[in-house]
Amino acid sequence: MIERFAAKTGHVQIADNPGRGAPGTGTLPLEDLLDQLRKSGYDGWVGLEYKPGDRPSAEAFDWLPRAAR
Repeated sequence: MIERFAAKTGHVQIADNPGRGAPGTGTLPLEDLLDQLRKSGYDGWVGLEYKPGDRPSAEAFDWLPRAAR
């Protein structure tokens, strides 16, 4: 589906499964999916739409590389 619709995609929002948690807290291979998206030609924004869980919101970004913060 990513390859088929990447050229028509204007915005991507991510959260992990289950429960719309932070990336890396669930079962989705988000890094692989984002890599597929990039390889398919998508160069748009990726929004973060997940719940921070039981920690302060600022700590919910710990999974991001330092360069992206």
